[in-house]
Amino acid sequence: QVQLVESGGGLVQAGGSLRLSCAASGSIYSLDVMGWYRQAPGKRRELVARIDNGGATNYAESVKGRFTISRDNAKNTVTLQMNSLASEDTAVYYCNARLSTDWRRLLRDYWGQGTQVTVSS
Repeated sequence: QVQLVESGGGLVQAGGSLRLSCAASGSIYSLDVMGWYRQAPGKRRELVARIDNGGATNYAESVKGRFTISRDNAKNTVTLQMNSLASEDTAVYYCNARLSTDWRRLLRDYWGQGTQVTVSS
């Protein structure tokens, strides 16, 4: 069993900041990519940012320069620092981890329960 527990969502005014955290626990053999996705009402879930176990990152164009993703490999945690938030960032944010649970190293995606981020204009 693998669990991803998120924290840090909430309500913030436009221009403000929020910090999302996610901790992976359970039967983790190796942890590959960790990331954050978001889904706004009526829209598809989209990638926000991801980071691999070597520290390489990818960001959605819409968040570049405003959001920063980081991870702690020793603690199996990933953090998303969100600055200069805008109303378009309002969505449910989901933590994602691609990992294997045994020596076969078969990678599989796991998801957190989601945390609401609401930016008021």
